[in-house]
Amino acid sequence: MDNIVEVHNVGMNYQSPNGEITALKDISFSVKEGEFVSIVGPSGCGKSTLLSIISGLISSTSGTVKISGEKVIGTSRKIGYMLQKDHLFNWRTIYQNVMLGLEIRKAVTPEAKERANELLKTYGLFEFKSKYPNQLSGGMRQRVALIRTLVTDPQILLLDEAFSALDYQTRLVVNEDIYTIIKKENKTALLVTHDIGESISMADRVVLLSKRPGTIKEIYEIKFDIDKRTPLSSRDAPEFRHFFQKIWKGLDVHV
Repeated sequence: MDNIVEVHNVGMNYQSPNGEITALKDISFSVKEGEFVSIVGPSGCGKSTLLSIISGLISSTSGTVKISGEKVIGTSRKIGYMLQKDHLFNWRTIYQNVMLGLEIRKAVTPEAKERANELLKTYGLFEFKSKYPNQLSGGMRQRVALIRTLVTDPQILLLDEAFSALDYQTRLVVNEDIYTIIKKENKTALLVTHDIGESISMADRVVLLSKRPGTIKEIYEIKFDIDKRTPLSSRDAPEFRHFFQKIWKGLDVHV
């Protein structure tokens, strides 16, 4: 598989009233097409900043990011972004929310409408297409948010603490749902999370950042000796505890 995301020596400095702050320093890694990579690290280490740089929402102070071999300069239609909140509009129906990105891009075509309906059918939301967000559970709302992102057909999904607003049980179910959808749609994904268990259970690799300034301490290749891996089955695997302890120790968080 080819690298679809390449991060080369990325650094990020901010100006503050107390002087310049280095948020990220010399970050380099790549992501292969179809791979799921999680990014973890202590609070304030620059995880979300790194995702914003990859998306093109902000520019790094140094280094480069390439998507499919092209240098990132501004936002790209190849990238879909999911945030902590689903940001569904309560005055729009589920179908209207799903179509929002296409409307903004002026890309509402008969083919796009058919794609939206197919995604809603495939992932169990078609019967709710005329409902409103406040009539759906938190997990269903996150599925709608993902479908809204997928209908624009991005190559890469960036998930910035996309499940942290959910309660623990719902979060486990949504992890399962979102993972299945991403793998079925053959998308590449980068997930920023504070949840070590979540990062291990969903990812092919976990990138561990140090405390600020964020640098790469370690990249863990996550492999389980199980058939038909899912987030829930991964948590039951004997290797899960091993990875958890290594990443927890690497975080160097003092309780």
